[in-house]
Amino acid sequence: MSRKPVEPYEHGLLDVGDGNLVYWEVCGNPAGRPALVVHGGPGSGCSPGHREHFDPERYRVVLFDQRGCGRSRPHASDPAVGLSTNTTGHLIADMERLRVHLGIDRWLLLGGSWGSTLILAYAERHPERVTEIVINGVTTTRRHELDWLYRGVGRFFPEQWETFKAAAGPVADPADPVAGGLVAAYARLAGDPDPAVRQRATAAWCAWEDAVLSLEPSGSPHPYGERPSAARLAFVRICTHYFAHAAWLEEGALISGADRLAGIPGTLLHGRHDLGGPPDTAWQLARAWPDARLEIVPDSGHKGSASMSRLVREALDQYAAGS
Repeated sequence: MSRKPVEPYEHGLLDVGDGNLVYWEVCGNPAGRPALVVHGGPGSGCSPGHREHFDPERYRVVLFDQRGCGRSRPHASDPAVGLSTNTTGHLIADMERLRVHLGIDRWLLLGGSWGSTLILAYAERHPERVTEIVINGVTTTRRHELDWLYRGVGRFFPEQWETFKAAAGPVADPADPVAGGLVAAYARLAGDPDPAVRQRATAAWCAWEDAVLSLEPSGSPHPYGERPSAARLAFVRICTHYFAHAAWLEEGALISGADRLAGIPGTLLHGRHDLGGPPDTAWQLARAWPDARLEIVPDSGHKGSASMSRLVREALDQYAAGS
């Protein structure tokens, strides 16, 4: 059974510089074990459902909307909002500012998908600030992971792939879907001054993301396309911006740098049927991080499952109990 989400007892907008105000909220026990939820996307924002994994009697749960999305301001759905100061490095710095603002010395980190990449990047930069890590859906945003998601997996969805590719228009390098190809093309379209161009690009991108997850029985059949218009626009702008730059990370840096996580207990959970992010990345990270335990969840994909949620709660309960 899932826990009933609890309402925040504190929230605000943190000035992180560059004209950005980052929304944050805290729920649970003010004297509880500090934990930070790092949402996916990038550009998806946090949601009340993220709170339900935690025992509110034992955790002080912090959630935040990363730059440009959710309730943070300015919002990336406005094409006039620049993204030059919205990078992985900026988000890591924002997390540190939030930790200091809330008077937290160390905290547990929970997240999946893009949140996994940001968690690992933060923890490898600031390992002394992390108590434990729980990841439900491991990604590291390597170029070959992006190549799979925006080209390779198209072999399972050839019709949708052709539609997705055609909507991008001419690309500089069709063999490179990241900086020189589809992702970069969509990044340009999502920031076009013409609202009709932006809307078409957003619809095409979300349709592809939905197609990749369409074989999974859990969750909504259209988790991206059904989002409100402004949220979809911000998601696509931010997502394509980050992926066109491979998240400003050296290829393989998060796995090769996993030795910096030594001494931090980790629980890695990954769906066996995750076509968007196959389990090999989780396997490679677990081999590079001796203090992490990997469990492949047989009935789960990228959208999770009841089994995945149960395993997340069990991991959090174990860490809260100090085991």
